[in-house]
Amino acid sequence: MADATQPQPADPDRYVISSATGVDVVVTLAGTGSRSYAFVIDWHIRLLTALAWFLCTALLINGRIALRGLAPSKTYVFVALLPAIAIYFLYHPILEIAMRGRTPGKRMAGVRLIARGGGAPSAGALLMRNVFRLVDSMPAFYVVGLIGTLISSQHLRIGDLAAGTLLIFDQDRNVKSLTQLGAFAAHSKLDAAALDLLNDVLARWNELDASNRRDLATTLLLRLDAQAKELPLATLTEEAVKSRLLALLSSGAAKP
Repeated sequence: MADATQPQPADPDRYVISSATGVDVVVTLAGTGSRSYAFVIDWHIRLLTALAWFLCTALLINGRIALRGLAPSKTYVFVALLPAIAIYFLYHPILEIAMRGRTPGKRMAGVRLIARGGGAPSAGALLMRNVFRLVDSMPAFYVVGLIGTLISSQHLRIGDLAAGTLLIFDQDRNVKSLTQLGAFAAHSKLDAAALDLLNDVLARWNELDASNRRDLATTLLLRLDAQAKELPLATLTEEAVKSRLLALLSSGAAKP
């Protein structure tokens, strides 16, 4: 899908991702300040959500908030206590997987996680990153993770190194386009290079020369779509050809 092995730019806050089309995408790495801002927002959200769940369910079960002197029942433990703990500790892994590298805090800070080669990180990578959150948070207040982001050239904490992830500013169209490829690749029969090529052509559709993009799209369909040879491509409108490319990208039909 992408290759990040070529020389990186001199600017330490920039990272180059080379796509299969040969068009490099330069992303801006998020620093310690942006990380901290996103984390503080997420910490307040998960703390308040867990606390709200605990207090409301405890009130319903015990009839009052003051729990001192009350023997905890199984209902209290499984309905009030354990879910509150789960909300607090599973907030990051669940939301990062569901939101493909983002959380409410990251969204508000304008950052997102990507894999080093481009695209959204896999569920396994995100889980690995959050397992190492326990190390980054030691001995307290994320001291280890903070030091890592300060001394690392790419502002990485230990969890990022283990998972192969980068935290970048989510403001570029090409970055958002790259993150979609992970979702397409998960169920597509096309290889990563073909997906990257399709995605890049569609993302730059309006920038391509009008006299050439139809020929390019037709060539791609004939190479990647087994059913295209049976279609009257010459008589299709440009929008119909583009729609066919979109369908091919999203459905991942097998190559002929």
